[in-house]
Amino acid sequence: MRLNFLSLGILSALLWSASCTSHYQLASIDRTRVRIDNRFDANPDAAAAAFLAPYQVKVDSMMKPVVGQAGGYLYADRPESPLSNILSDVLMWAAKGYGEAPDFSVYNIGGMRAALAEGNVTIGDVLEVAPFENKICFLTLTGEKVMELFSQIAVQGGEGVSKGVNLEITKNGTLRSALLNGKPIDTAAKYRIVTLDFVAQGNDRMEAFKAKIDVNQPVAEENNVRFIIMDYFRAQAKQGKTVTGEIEGRVKIVE
Repeated sequence: MRLNFLSLGILSALLWSASCTSHYQLASIDRTRVRIDNRFDANPDAAAAAFLAPYQVKVDSMMKPVVGQAGGYLYADRPESPLSNILSDVLMWAAKGYGEAPDFSVYNIGGMRAALAEGNVTIGDVLEVAPFENKICFLTLTGEKVMELFSQIAVQGGEGVSKGVNLEITKNGTLRSALLNGKPIDTAAKYRIVTLDFVAQGNDRMEAFKAKIDVNQPVAEENNVRFIIMDYFRAQAKQGKTVTGEIEGRVKIVE
């Protein structure tokens, strides 16, 4: 039996009450599920609709403008997916505007909270994909730490990485091989990486990032990745291009 958050909260309160008040005992637990679907639209409340109408117009004016076109269904998944490839490449695309030339990028799958349907992509669509206040971040890791990072990505079953990164990982989460632009990682070298500030802090189990040096982390609002994604779609649209993503073998599961 699955319990929703409300049910769990009620259960916790009951258990706490039972433990603190000796003459009460939990006798039974029951639950119901309320299905939210179009049945609730059958008899709309006209007064409520009228009240919300001016706010809906304002929200639509902010969320409905089109920023570009998706050439197919863009979704996020492990070990590799169209959306995770695109967003990782978007970070690389944006780097030039910051005077940076990173070797590769990492975009966490957990930070991609929706998919993009084929066709028009609106501001609201991008906000659903990237709803957090994450900003672009540049940093440097040693080759040794890069290998540690790739091993942590393998344990997760894959994350978004930019074109040129090729990881082979096993089903049980072991890194089998790692190449960057066809070459093994030089453990004695240093590598410039672009990612999200949240990830750069070592979150989502990518703790190798805690060893970062030479950090360039712009904090102004316009550096939020959602705005960078919108700018990318606009730039592609200006060139008459749709944004497409394919599985390229950046992260592969091997036996």
